[in-house]
Amino acid sequence: MPARGDTGARRGAIARLLRAHPVRSQGELQRLLEKQGFAVAQSSLSRDLAELGAVRAGGRYLLPEEVAAAPHTPRLREVASFILEVAAAGPYLLLVKTPAGLAASVALALDEARWPEVVGTVAGDDTFLVATAGRRHQARVAAGLEALRRGRGDG
Repeated sequence: MPARGDTGARRGAIARLLRAHPVRSQGELQRLLEKQGFAVAQSSLSRDLAELGAVRAGGRYLLPEEVAAAPHTPRLREVASFILEVAAAGPYLLLVKTPAGLAASVALALDEARWPEVVGTVAGDDTFLVATAGRRHQARVAAGLEALRRGRGDG
């Protein structure tokens, strides 16, 4: 059984669990860690996730390498500041909010980036939909867009 204060081993276990399972909540992650012999408080778990750079997207936690795997073209980085909000809209769609009149520009830049997880986009005035092939793809695209929005998409 791992020592209670072994932060490095616990973070390694968290990373392995996030890669292996679609972990949807900190409570679920806490239970998975307990099965591996790690007793961890929720506050420590939050710090661990932040230190690992994990982001919650598409209803699950993703590690930075899963987010960074998406290619970022200069044009997509250029319009990333117009992404105001990214939300799941069912298991295959993402709803992306932009300022009025800019949805088509951002959607086109995403299409041009040719992310393999993106099937296509449909744009309106201040909102566009991103179609993906499934939940896992949806989570990766959501995390990639969130990373771009926060200025962390160096791709």
